[in-house]
Amino acid sequence: MTLLPKKSILQIGLLIAAFSSVITANATQLIPAAPKIAATSYIIMDADTGAIIAEKKAQQQFPPASLTKMMTSYITEYELTKGNISLDDEVSVSKKAWKTQGSRMFIKEGTRVPLGQLLKGIIIQSGNDASVAMAEHIAGSETAFASLMNQHAKLLGMDNTNFANATGLPQDNHYSSPYDLAILARAIIQEFPQHYGIYSEKFFTYNNIRQPNRNKLLWRDKTVDGLKTGHTNAAGYCLVASAKREGMRLITVVLGTTSEEARARESQKLLAYGFRFYRTHKLYEASQKLSVVKVWGGKESAVHLGVQDALAVTIPRGQAKGLKATMDINNEIKAPVVAGQTYGVVRITLDDKEVKTVPLVALNSVEEGGFFKKVWDSIMLFFISLWS
Repeated sequence: MTLLPKKSILQIGLLIAAFSSVITANATQLIPAAPKIAATSYIIMDADTGAIIAEKKAQQQFPPASLTKMMTSYITEYELTKGNISLDDEVSVSKKAWKTQGSRMFIKEGTRVPLGQLLKGIIIQSGNDASVAMAEHIAGSETAFASLMNQHAKLLGMDNTNFANATGLPQDNHYSSPYDLAILARAIIQEFPQHYGIYSEKFFTYNNIRQPNRNKLLWRDKTVDGLKTGHTNAAGYCLVASAKREGMRLITVVLGTTSEEARARESQKLLAYGFRFYRTHKLYEASQKLSVVKVWGGKESAVHLGVQDALAVTIPRGQAKGLKATMDINNEIKAPVVAGQTYGVVRITLDDKEVKTVPLVALNSVEEGGFFKKVWDSIMLFFISLWS
């Protein structure tokens, strides 16, 4: 690996400095410790970068109560996006679904309910009956659906999670962690934005019964737009919340608080802390060209390199002036070049400490050149290696 010419590195640094001077005005921001939270465990995660701002026991396993239903709704949204089910599907209500205890949407055995209504019943009313009906519709049984839940959890990297049912009702071997639940919330927000608006709806009426969303923050903070509440005796009062302010979105998870009021209050503390003392800086757009590099033995003489996905970092407020970006690029790039293939890294540092490293990829493909072109470039490379 060799470092790019200084001019290329400077151009990236100037791009960061341009916005950092506006945001920080060269001021140093003091960052206090996270507030004391009256919860068994918690986490603050930036939704764009996945950065963890503060946490307590975030990787430990706890009963997730009705936060489980985020996975039930996630799978429903996944299947909708794939076209395997439709919001207009008529879902049959089984005896098991109808008899499920706990919070309910009040669907009746033997009736057929539009799938879109069930999805709202799961998200807004936290209906256990709706969750079982949805699980049976998608997978045939709740047991089969739980297997599907665990497969999705594995794909999302939820390593401290195992689901035994679709509702979150107490059951052996049913657990998750604040970190895993934040990952799941992030996936819901990013992967299915067309359905995310449901999580902010304050009321839902079915069977002439009007029930409120149990997320009190929807009434208290207009920047909060999701996601899910939960409660059992074992889990305590739990809440996964998300809010967006000034282009920055945070996710908070609190587990094991003592009341509905407590879970809302403690979540507000975490959101206030995260937004007050941290900032997410979007550095580069997806597929943005960062460099043009020589290609040896190709039909074309150069390839564009950049980042495949948008690149952002979450750092304490007032410290953007310490951000620096450098690129390490493969010394010799030879044809054929395949778009998306890695040819180096972009390294972001804050005051010389690495905060993020992402692959530097080819943004276009370059085919092999003709015989004489390849021979000539081989000779040139030979003499360059001798000189170096």
